[in-house]
Amino acid sequence: MERRSFLRVGVVGAAAAAFGGASWSDAFAATAQPGPSPYGPLQAADANGIMLPSNFTSRVVARTGQRVTGTNYTWHAAPDGGACFADGAGWIYTSNSEVAITGGAGSIKFDANGNITGAYRTLSATNVNCAGGATPWNTWLSCEEVDRGYVYETDPWGVKAAVRRPAMGRFKHEACAADPDRKVIYLTEDVPDGAFYRFIPNTWGDLSAGRLEVMIGTNSQTSGPVTWKQVPDVDGSPATRSQVAGTKRFNGGEGCYYAAGICWFTTKGDGRVWAYDAANSTISLTYDDSLVTSGTPPLTGVDNVTRSSGGDLFVAEDGGNMEICIITPNAIVAPFLRINGQSSSEITGPAFSPNGKRLYFSSQRGTSGSSSGGITYEVTGPFRT
Repeated sequence: MERRSFLRVGVVGAAAAAFGGASWSDAFAATAQPGPSPYGPLQAADANGIMLPSNFTSRVVARTGQRVTGTNYTWHAAPDGGACFADGAGWIYTSNSEVAITGGAGSIKFDANGNITGAYRTLSATNVNCAGGATPWNTWLSCEEVDRGYVYETDPWGVKAAVRRPAMGRFKHEACAADPDRKVIYLTEDVPDGAFYRFIPNTWGDLSAGRLEVMIGTNSQTSGPVTWKQVPDVDGSPATRSQVAGTKRFNGGEGCYYAAGICWFTTKGDGRVWAYDAANSTISLTYDDSLVTSGTPPLTGVDNVTRSSGGDLFVAEDGGNMEICIITPNAIVAPFLRINGQSSSEITGPAFSPNGKRLYFSSQRGTSGSSSGGITYEVTGPFRT
């Protein structure tokens, strides 16, 4: 048995014995394995080339290089990480642009019925804006995925100017997630020997100053207690991930999402979904594509991640077979949707509307396979709440 399989069996056995995989708060779904989706099987592709469960529908809300319907805003190239924000009875979907030099971010506004009422730029002239995260005070943190990249705090309404946040560290940022319970923000790093960070602002709600820390643990560790140590020099020279002895390495940090005491994050280099139990400062594996015990892993190329109000994780694939898969609280992993005919793309930016009834996401390169071919979608249906 290979080492990763042995480690996984140990995690699964301990969790199953203690909790039976009953809920996230109990076992972190450490036993996640393929099974029937609670939404049922995927149906034939619709007119947009998307395979969905019964009673779900899709629509295209934006295409790179074209004006968003009813607006003067031309949708940006390579749409990537995104989030939704409540706007009265409606909402806003904010999306990054993962291109060099001109990256940035843009937003689309919707009314209570899902009609588009506006679109505009919220961040300009930044570099390879990949993922990010929403804050409890309704800003979008847009992350640069370049060496010594910055985090920019942006206004989804496009009223306030974006602000660079160097105190959050300069490294190859991917995603971040705000933990309002402990008043910290977690951050992932997209390099093979990356770290997992947390930023502790001096004042919650103000990201201009604070302390950046890295997770401490052994590189082979897949479960158990971890600690944190401060990064002495956050400007990235030397690299933040190289400054603290004992820093735990994560192979290609990607998506990051916090809810109900847990921060989930993904690592593409080893096909894993991790769970950090913030209250107890422990980690565990939620999913590992190489350790699926029966059949072909339904989820590969793990990337952006979000969570529904019903507690299901929705994990987007970069590659794989262009699916968004769910991982349920009772440890089932299954496809939720699949995009046909776009094998040279990746799925990015999954985010739910505030009412939980609509899921937004993008195919970053669409059918063309280039950054100029991005397509942003909405899926509507009876999501579990």
